[in-house]
Amino acid sequence: MSTTPASRVLPDDLITSNIALVGHIVRETMGRVPSHVDRDDLTSAGLTALVQAGQAFEAERGVPFARYAATRIRGAILDELRSVDWASRSVRRRARTIEEARNRLAADLGRIPSNDEVASLLGVDLSEVIGNDDDLNRATVLSLQAGSESVLEELITSHEPDPAAEVEHRERLTYLIEAVTELPERLRVVVEDYFLAERPMAEIAAELNVSESRVSQLRAEALVLLRDAINTQLDPELVRPHSRPGGCADRRREVYFSAVAERHAASMGRAAPATRSFNATA
Repeated sequence: MSTTPASRVLPDDLITSNIALVGHIVRETMGRVPSHVDRDDLTSAGLTALVQAGQAFEAERGVPFARYAATRIRGAILDELRSVDWASRSVRRRARTIEEARNRLAADLGRIPSNDEVASLLGVDLSEVIGNDDDLNRATVLSLQAGSESVLEELITSHEPDPAAEVEHRERLTYLIEAVTELPERLRVVVEDYFLAERPMAEIAAELNVSESRVSQLRAEALVLLRDAINTQLDPELVRPHSRPGGCADRRREVYFSAVAERHAASMGRAAPATRSFNATA
């Protein structure tokens, strides 16, 4: 192994010896994004960032080049992902059709319909409904996660994001974390296991002693609650009224929104009206 000090290693040597790092980060990223994302685009962005890292690296800062470059590469890949739609047009088009079918069934049945019922109404296979939900749900969570930075970001020479946008993004992430915490236990388990622990749906279904279709339904229900809880605080005009205003489900939803708001106020050191936990009513 060479003992040449890092400060004397040529940029080209740093770049060529760390090309595999780009492949590793791209593979890691591809496992967390919708299937339509182009691997070559991410690789190109990562390689460009690697070259820029090699040219800008300052060994005297005391940060190993691989760590420095990895942060630059991940940042460039996130920028590339932000530049494209999180879900393809066909996914969003199918999602609108499925959402319309769910709304019609919810109005007729007075409850959230199962994926089997939605598939039957549309005359499609159950796998198509679940698969489309998977792509759209992952896109939703990724769009909320994108932009998070590592502690090494301060060591990188790069353009700073717009301060207002950064504050809004971090607040939205905070609300997301708090909203997940306040979900009813079964919904919270599904969200944490599926999105954070990345457990297969079959494992989650077995643990909860329900079908995979039921897990998919619980996941969809949780994501609607999360979306509306965040929008209630940040974009109230985007919150759709409940299909049965004043009903039991609507009241429970309002209790959940209040619980999220109370948790956020407490975390910010502000006083908030007392409210029952949504978990206690679920």
